[in-house]
Amino acid sequence: MTRNGGRRGPISRLLGPFAVFLRGYIENPGMVASVIPSSRVTIDAMLERVDWKSCKLFVEYGPGVGTFCPPILDRLPPGGQLLVIDTNPRFIEYLNETIDDGRFHAVLGSAADVEKYVQQLGHEKADYVLSGLPFSSLPDEVATAIAKATQRVIRPGGAFLTYQFRPTAKELTEEYFDRIETGFVWRNIPPCLLVWGWKEPVEAS
Repeated sequence: MTRNGGRRGPISRLLGPFAVFLRGYIENPGMVASVIPSSRVTIDAMLERVDWKSCKLFVEYGPGVGTFCPPILDRLPPGGQLLVIDTNPRFIEYLNETIDDGRFHAVLGSAADVEKYVQQLGHEKADYVLSGLPFSSLPDEVATAIAKATQRVIRPGGAFLTYQFRPTAKELTEEYFDRIETGFVWRNIPPCLLVWGWKEPVEAS
């Protein structure tokens, strides 16, 4: 399972998670949605609609310092896997230093390449994809490429989960997914919009 002690590298020894998160935000604010990690209320609300018993692969874009990672790993079944993708090497290094779980896999790269990373883990599809990426600050072509790749990689019956402060991710999700559910969390800084984009199962003919 996850832990905060034991095998800790130079980043995690010198900086706490908030300091690492803040430094990542300062270095590349366009790729970090907020200067403050998500609240526990947001985490629980975002994950409550996941069917954990059937989840074999959960993917997260933009994990930062791993605010969602322990709650996801706590919910995953023993055979499930968590793949996180981030473009910031500082965050990836920190996660690899502080999370010791054989089900956890951290990749330095673009969410637009999610299909390649899922296949490298030996999966054809992901069950769920969670994104904290700031879609409103991404170039339009990048945001669209990520949304399209996400729609392709999620299995029928799975979902794309986003928590955002602006409606851009909701609009993209509405464009590429079959059914949308929304929620709102006030107890977050800032308050955020939650969106679940469902890929409907294929009906048998």
